[in-house]
Amino acid sequence: MFIITPLNNDQIPRILIIEDERSLREALVDILRIKKFVPLAAMNGKVGVKLALKERPQLILLDLIMPEMDGMEAFKMIREDTWGANVPIIILTNLNATNEQFVADVVTQKNTYYLIKSDWKLHDIVKKIEDILKV
Repeated sequence: MFIITPLNNDQIPRILIIEDERSLREALVDILRIKKFVPLAAMNGKVGVKLALKERPQLILLDLIMPEMDGMEAFKMIREDTWGANVPIIILTNLNATNEQFVADVVTQKNTYYLIKSDWKLHDIVKKIEDILKV
């Protein structure tokens, strides 16, 4: 877990990346920093939930398949919190949404988006973040 913060500016949106793939996590951190966001990063769901509930970012990027705690369990734990019930979450995964229960769980949650990693380039993900946060 690591936090990268700018010089004392609370107006800059914080984005939490919960992703076990190191190269993708670091690439997202780098591009978000370049785009003037405050990236927060966690390498698994367990660390991600702790960081989310402590830091309360304005948006979360969440992988599904991870060690220690998978993304769906992390998603459910974040959504149980009063703040977490409304935070925008982008599920960013390599899995196609074919499981009917999974799709139902995702689409019934407000402020939840689903992106397949192979279909999106980093700058497209940042654009999606900007659109969601209206920045």
